[in-house]
Amino acid sequence: QGVAHFIEHLCFNGTKNFEKNDIVNYFEKIGMNFGSGVNAFTSFEQTVYMLECPADDPEIFKTSMQILADWAHAVSFDPEEIEKERGVVIEEWRTTSQGINGRLSNFRINDMLKDSKHSERLPIGKPEVIKNITREEIINFYKKWYRPDLMSVVVVGDKKVSELEKVIVDTMNQIPAAEKKQILP
Repeated sequence: QGVAHFIEHLCFNGTKNFEKNDIVNYFEKIGMNFGSGVNAFTSFEQTVYMLECPADDPEIFKTSMQILADWAHAVSFDPEEIEKERGVVIEEWRTTSQGINGRLSNFRINDMLKDSKHSERLPIGKPEVIKNITREEIINFYKKWYRPDLMSVVVVGDKKVSELEKVIVDTMNQIPAAEKKQILP
């Protein structure tokens, strides 16, 4: 009903190691553009975070992997940021789904996915869910679905695999293992 999409937005608003706008500021400082070089999307079955960072600089790559690790297990969910982001997500919903193109797209999706849960759960979500979900409910969803056993990290670049792998393993090993297996619906 939009919680995964809401969390996608909140990941950019602060983590254990990067306060509020520090993530976006860091990437812009090293020459990456929010949107083209730093982005994320939520679809029916996954949320994807994409970073096109210069992997030839070991510190930039290490910091980028730390940000991914933080997104995976250490988002701060600052109450003030949650309130600010509600409006952003609702405006995205309005601009993408309430115009003629959005309504036609929703109609086609509902028709194609008729009789499935997907037809009732568009990734953009429902405004009433975004307006009313509590911080505790957001954190519970995050803990349930943002888990190492449900994640993948894919790196593509012109570096030795062993160098990239070491940074990824060192960084991602800080994420606690899931206490119990989550069965996908």
